[in-house]
Amino acid sequence: MACNALHSVEARFARWLLTCRDRISTNTIALTQEFLADMLGVQRTTVTAAARTMQDRGMIRYRRGVVDIIDRPALEAAACECYGAVRSTYERLLPPSLRN
Repeated sequence: MACNALHSVEARFARWLLTCRDRISTNTIALTQEFLADMLGVQRTTVTAAARTMQDRGMIRYRRGVVDIIDRPALEAAACECYGAVRSTYERLLPPSLRN
């Protein structure tokens, strides 16, 4: 909840995409606009605007129901610091065999 209050939509979107990518081990993620809006606590039009900005910067390719991660380092730079905290905790608590 603090992340939603403190960080921009783009930073939270980047964090969410990276977290999904870490769990499914593929750069192509099937996510609807409605689902993303619910996860980010915003309207669908806000998701569209954030995705368009990230796509214009070459970080992702966004099309109906699918997000492709194109530039992970740029996405990591855009993500809020919550991503690193969540990732390190996840790696610390779960053995490698259960991470993917």
